[in-house]
Amino acid sequence: MKGSWIQYARGFVTVKLAAGQPGAFLNAALADKLELWDLYYDKDEKLVFRVTVPDYFRLRPLLRRAKGRTRVMERHGLPFQMARLSRRKTFAGGLIGFVAALYVLSTLIWNVKVEGISRMSADQVLAAAKAEGVYKFQWSFRLPDTSVIADRIAGRLPEAAWVGVERNGTSIDITVVEAKKPDVTAPESPRDLVATHDAVVTYIVAENGRPKVQTNQRVRKGDVLISGIVGEGDRTKAVVSKGEVRGLVWQEYDIVSPLVRKAQAYTGAANDRKYLIIGNRALQITGYKLKPFEKSDYRSDIKRLAWGKWTLPFGTWDEREQEVVYQEQTLTAEQAKEAGLAQARKQLLAKSGKGAVIRAEKILHEQTENGKVMIKVLFEVEQSIVSERPIVQTNQLPGQAIQGE
Repeated sequence: MKGSWIQYARGFVTVKLAAGQPGAFLNAALADKLELWDLYYDKDEKLVFRVTVPDYFRLRPLLRRAKGRTRVMERHGLPFQMARLSRRKTFAGGLIGFVAALYVLSTLIWNVKVEGISRMSADQVLAAAKAEGVYKFQWSFRLPDTSVIADRIAGRLPEAAWVGVERNGTSIDITVVEAKKPDVTAPESPRDLVATHDAVVTYIVAENGRPKVQTNQRVRKGDVLISGIVGEGDRTKAVVSKGEVRGLVWQEYDIVSPLVRKAQAYTGAANDRKYLIIGNRALQITGYKLKPFEKSDYRSDIKRLAWGKWTLPFGTWDEREQEVVYQEQTLTAEQAKEAGLAQARKQLLAKSGKGAVIRAEKILHEQTENGKVMIKVLFEVEQSIVSERPIVQTNQLPGQAIQGE
């Protein structure tokens, strides 16, 4: 069996039976219920074993019976470590000082974070927190309960509807929920809805205003689709026209798609490096002689030490550098064509706005040369074709009114 932590605490030694009869010795040890482990014979055919310190002193009568003699080869465990430390007072003092410094550093507030704000500034929240004793390098034991801190900070921030404070180790997280203010909407001015493209109207609904076109009608860019002037004769008025108009729009694209493409792939080779984190600094402890790859990708895993609910300013950083290569992929002309068309469709729909749909496409020209497929394609897209245009009233006649909704 291997030495457990209990055996480490009691101390144990590695012993060689330098003389005597190993069989008789082992039978006697078994009869006396001594705990021996890791038994083996060395190159000189001498029995080697491990035994705890208390049991080691029970070996003498057994050795006399077996006419044996032992030699201690190694000493392990806490008693021997303490004995070494007592002889190395400087090291022991340094170790005690390190533990004390670690405790002191873990009781300081190292970071104060503010979350959840949009209108308020972080400086404003931090100033309120500082007024209540929450700031960097403050002793954590001097701070009251987090609920008390939250109530006090909220009292200093009239624009906050709620404040939450959470302590995560050596960090204080302040979450602020801002009070909602009623939206003040400026009155809208009268306007027309006009066409953004040359198109054929496929759908029109006027929520406010007067429709000027109908489905299947061809319109040009700038034509009025829904007018903001309603009424007849001297009883007309200008309103804010609202509605939805969709139409078929034609877009022409020139596409160049290469026949050879490069793709990234991992080779499986990797370099692992480990760093010790102290505060905001990292000290490399492994992987000094590893040469960086010509092309690589990095992945990191940072682990902070924790003591109960406290996060200490110490930890480890495991970094893996993976070698990558760029492989060439050769496409057929048809594959390159389809890849180019797919990219063009994606760009077209993103540009055409929400709800746009490609109804048809027609290849106008296609040519393959110099390792590229060149295509000219015409897309037919159904999309929204409205934009707003203010109504400018230069001469307002009696009886006319301007109404904003």
